[in-house]
Amino acid sequence: MIAEERYEEKLPVALGRKFADISQLVKLRLSMLVVFSAVIAFVLASTEAIDWSRLIMLVIGGFLVTGAANGFNQVIEKQPDGLMNRTRNRPLPTGRMSSAEVIALCVFMGISGVLILGFFTTWLTALFGALSLVLYSFVYTPLKKKGPIAVYIGAIPGAMPPLLGWVAATGEYGLLPGLLFAVQFMWQFPHFWAIAWVADADYRKADYHLLPLRSGRNRGSAMFILVATLLLLPVSLLPVYFGFGGAVTYVVTIGMGLMLLAQSIRLLRTCEDKHARQVMFGSFIYLPVIQLVLMIDKMI
Repeated sequence: MIAEERYEEKLPVALGRKFADISQLVKLRLSMLVVFSAVIAFVLASTEAIDWSRLIMLVIGGFLVTGAANGFNQVIEKQPDGLMNRTRNRPLPTGRMSSAEVIALCVFMGISGVLILGFFTTWLTALFGALSLVLYSFVYTPLKKKGPIAVYIGAIPGAMPPLLGWVAATGEYGLLPGLLFAVQFMWQFPHFWAIAWVADADYRKADYHLLPLRSGRNRGSAMFILVATLLLLPVSLLPVYFGFGGAVTYVVTIGMGLMLLAQSIRLLRTCEDKHARQVMFGSFIYLPVIQLVLMIDKMI
């Protein structure tokens, strides 16, 4: 009886830890950001009433595919993750989950997610989802050992969510999803290079060189971040240029762009980690804000 009571007490704790491990494995916050971009595009594509059942299936399927990609990423990077401070407490390096367990879970999530997207939205959405999974897990991830080229390749699956959302709603590809893809593609360079700057010392423990220059945190890499930010601003205004956003979108996009530009200039001047961190956090805010404003602008 006492043993049963102890087991009942420990079971919720064990389940909570397992949930925490799976959340860490699928990178819960990152996966939700990916799904958020897809939802925005779905709403923008919905010219009439929103098909809520299809939107829910997009969220579930998109989350499963993204979670599977993040899990496969961690299986491949199990050994390097154990070397870095920021990742050594993940479930695989610590042994809290086995590679076989994670692979089985990711195969289940990946197949389930693609099938949900195919059967409940469109098969073109499922194709985009599967392509994103393959590119992120099995092309971008191994390339991280090769050098800065990984960031350019990784930007492709990273920009796919708007395509998934639009095609899920319409079954067709169009100009606006292409523009949203372009915005999200360009956004990833200042975003990820700022992360790579902040984490450079840790990345080097795993032999990752993800800043634009292999020489690392210097004025040359800061210049790449500034140029990418400068290019991001006109690309972000393309939806307005082509008539998909109004004055509100224009003003907010300019404001967010100038904020990120000021942060990038400051980094170029100082080459200090604290200013790279400001670019990183600024980029985290930038994308969801301009996407939300574009959606609100459409509604009003």
